[in-house]
Amino acid sequence: MLARWGRAASQLAAAAELTRRVAAPRAAYLSDRSYSKVGTDAAATVTAPSTPAVSSPSKLPLNKPEVRLNVMFWSKACSLALPPNSPLRLEEPHYEGIKRLILKLLLFYSKQSKSIRGANVVYRRIISQVDKPAIYDVFQLEKTFKTTFSLLVLHMWLFLRRLKEEGKEGVDFGQYLYEIYNHDLELRVSKAGVNLLLTKWMKDLEKIFYGNIVAYDTAMTPEAKHDDLANVIWRNIFSEDGSGLSNDAAATAAVQAMARYTRRESTCLLLTDKEAIFSGNFMFTSLENKPNPGKITN
Repeated sequence: MLARWGRAASQLAAAAELTRRVAAPRAAYLSDRSYSKVGTDAAATVTAPSTPAVSSPSKLPLNKPEVRLNVMFWSKACSLALPPNSPLRLEEPHYEGIKRLILKLLLFYSKQSKSIRGANVVYRRIISQVDKPAIYDVFQLEKTFKTTFSLLVLHMWLFLRRLKEEGKEGVDFGQYLYEIYNHDLELRVSKAGVNLLLTKWMKDLEKIFYGNIVAYDTAMTPEAKHDDLANVIWRNIFSEDGSGLSNDAAATAAVQAMARYTRRESTCLLLTDKEAIFSGNFMFTSLENKPNPGKITN
């Protein structure tokens, strides 16, 4: 029994270290004061620094289902919460007796520890959507550091936008989520081959992060024009030089589809209950190609 306690204590020591590292987040990333760091105009035009080339994913089979962008993401929004019997759900571990007492003494059940665990699950949901080939196939994007980073920022913004509905509790949770995102981004930058001037890179990417979320927020205000969101998505994700929306029909269809996807996911997250949001028991809308392209469920 003592051996089992020792193993439990060692595991929770690591959790306590993570709690200590994020206990004093650098800023309230959901606050209006933080958003005001970057002007809206600058947000729409800033682009990621150049990076070493990243190989494109291998070509898919020629018989892959057709993507019909013009008919996607028109369906009614719904909650993204996972059903109670879903195998994808992650539940808090439940211990009894002396083990629970030890964990409680180690602050495993504290509100902060629960929030950190929840934020880790949420970030895995975001990464799952951004790293899968489906999102690049559907929206006709080449998988590069720039596009992956831009999609990561978009989905971070979608979730942070939902957290703002939860007041201070959402702000605190968003701080933990941002710390996890920032650590993952640093690893991604290093993996892309940037080992020198890493601090400068991270500062530049932080500026882009703030600029993008300001632009997305502005494009979603009641005063915004209907095409504003598509224009922002084009500049932040599709365009290489920050220029205006292309006249190419295929590119326009992809951008408009992503704008519809973004609006729908934002509404779906608003319909997702608080428990699912803070525990990470939700999934973004699947973008996997269906065998029958005539039946569109997105």
